[in-house]
Amino acid sequence: MMASSLDSVSSTSSDVSQFHHTPSYCEENVYLLCKKLCADGVADESDLFVVFISNENKHVPLWHQKASHRADGIILWDYHVICIQRKREGKSVDLVWDLDSSLPFPSTLPSYVSESIRPSFELFSEFQRVFRIVHAPLFLRHFASDRRHMKDSQGNWMANPPEHEVIVAQDGSVHNLNQYIDMSTKDVLKDIQEDSINEVFTKPFGLLVGESHLEQFFSSISHSSTLTQDSWQS
Repeated sequence: MMASSLDSVSSTSSDVSQFHHTPSYCEENVYLLCKKLCADGVADESDLFVVFISNENKHVPLWHQKASHRADGIILWDYHVICIQRKREGKSVDLVWDLDSSLPFPSTLPSYVSESIRPSFELFSEFQRVFRIVHAPLFLRHFASDRRHMKDSQGNWMANPPEHEVIVAQDGSVHNLNQYIDMSTKDVLKDIQEDSINEVFTKPFGLLVGESHLEQFFSSISHSSTLTQDSWQS
């Protein structure tokens, strides 16, 4: 993940500091975040979803990002990755875990959408955002990155890599990041229906939704009586 013109400037709270964060490697940061949330008992793996944000042009604006030098925190990412924790019985709202955001950590999904995505802000078509929603159990099983995307044509690092080992998928794949970040507005779901909701629990690379359907998608997941652990484990 690279900003269009800025390097990351981190100013983390004590809560955020408990999580691993390497600037410009948001996909690996979220991979480790999901594992830690589960290990610490904060979330069940089945309630976590990894969400990639990008578009055909690899220019997506988000507000309240720590890498920005502007007062409103806006920045253009080529892609960004967050984690959304769906609400369960007894929980009031879905939560967003964004390690690069200056908003509360975590933020409620409605607040994050309003403050960071700002769907009411009229954008030119080249900046329209697409959201790839991947169920965390599938992401943790299938995602792989050898960090080749962070090297220039001479093989030099464009941003210092994480200290931990590269992530290899369970099937031995060493790099499939492009399959997560390649997305187009023409491929987003037109309607949020039960069949499409169920598919997110079986497709390794998830489903694409537009920003107008993001909250609706998670509301549908949270309230659907048809989704069971058997459906996402299959």
